[in-house]
Amino acid sequence: MGHGFMIKSIEDERAYHNTAVLIYLKAFRDVMGETDIRIGNSLNQGYFTYAHTDRPLTSTDVHKIWNRMEAIVGQDIEIVIEHDTAAHAAERWRAVGCKEKAELLEGRDPEEIVEIANIDGYRNCMYSRVLPSTGYVDVFELRAYRNGLLLRLPNALSPDEVPQYRDDDKLYDAFAESKRMRKHTGIDYLADLNKQIREGNSDEVIRASEWLQRRQIEYYADMIVRQEKKIVLIAGPSSSGKTTTAKRLCEAIEERKSEPLYLGTDDYFVEREQTPIGEDGKPDFEGLGALDLDLFNSQMGNLIHGQEVDLPEFDFINGTKVFGKRITRLKKGQILVIEGIHSLNDMLTESIERKDKFKLYISPLTQMGIDRHNRISTADARLLRRMVRDNRDRGYNAEATLEQWPKVRAGESVNVFPYSSSADVVFNSSTVYETNLLRTYAEPLLKAIKEDSPQYGEARRILNFMKYFDPIESSEAVPDYSILREFIGKRK
Repeated sequence: MGHGFMIKSIEDERAYHNTAVLIYLKAFRDVMGETDIRIGNSLNQGYFTYAHTDRPLTSTDVHKIWNRMEAIVGQDIEIVIEHDTAAHAAERWRAVGCKEKAELLEGRDPEEIVEIANIDGYRNCMYSRVLPSTGYVDVFELRAYRNGLLLRLPNALSPDEVPQYRDDDKLYDAFAESKRMRKHTGIDYLADLNKQIREGNSDEVIRASEWLQRRQIEYYADMIVRQEKKIVLIAGPSSSGKTTTAKRLCEAIEERKSEPLYLGTDDYFVEREQTPIGEDGKPDFEGLGALDLDLFNSQMGNLIHGQEVDLPEFDFINGTKVFGKRITRLKKGQILVIEGIHSLNDMLTESIERKDKFKLYISPLTQMGIDRHNRISTADARLLRRMVRDNRDRGYNAEATLEQWPKVRAGESVNVFPYSSSADVVFNSSTVYETNLLRTYAEPLLKAIKEDSPQYGEARRILNFMKYFDPIESSEAVPDYSILREFIGKRK
């Protein structure tokens, strides 16, 4: 990479991506003029972007923008970080028609200092670290996709090249559904949500968001029953809300047909001494090899065909499966619901025909942007959830969660993300209000991290990011069936 820069961490990846987005926005403006270009969401190992133009973008437009990006990178232009007061910066954004940027800053202390990145006269707020100059971003790809463009970039797991392309069409559809949900709530950007909170309407926002999510789960239950599926397979990355979603889906199926049989995959671990050893020399409990695939396939196939099965329970203390406690068979027409990180991997259920499976991928795909050029990272949404739950359920401090997070994400890139495109549906488990609520729980945990900690820099980044979210200090309006209750706990 340019200047010998290597993406060695999630923090490096974030800085590289922020800088690439900034260069892309400048290049787009240079080629297309003062067009309203928006950064939508993460997709296809990059970012989906779309523009409000008077004509569809052509392949010639795409090549011109790409060439302009390469020229900007080749000039190695210094990225100057300017400092301005929130009040003055808000005036500047309003003057150029960026209402949502102005409103977000107008909610801050007028004298608060904000940072603005400047590339040769093109200015924008990125809310996080950018690299010193444009020459650092010398690996990227731009391609037309659906009604927009994909900006594809290297990452911490593929630092030297853009990852292999895969069409995450189901994720695209889920984000399109999120866009429709935003229209229902009237909340498109963070400033819209903050305004609702300041006006005392947070309970109404919570209820509307939860109602929309509940309706989506009921829709999936209708599909499963109508299509006469025999097995439902649910997977997603860490802290996506798999357990709560699986239980809520089971309840919705029961209302329409009969009580399904719900199983997790954790009871199918191989005997502990047979656990594969990872590259770090430690047992790899996350990989598919940690599961007894032959037993799982055999038993799931037998259940589907109406046979009696002796389901194991895994004894985590002794590291062995115990039999004889759960001998069962499916009733006629009873649906089997399986939840686990490998559920969408066909090797887990290769004995079952595809037509009998309903695959559901779940992830908190953030529903709104900070502004038109800055999105709320799905990974950050999951990290906040995990941090709060780790502290509540396991007594871990935020430092421990942050330390483990890169390893968690690396495992997901191998065991979870590659299979999302095989799903029948992608369920967005995020709620529009959750970062504002989780701020109340996470802020004191992050502030407790000391300056000499290796995790201090990341803690400050998250704190600086969260300060733009007006806090929701009471969770009383969050229903007990909410996915967020999996992380913040039940109402007392």
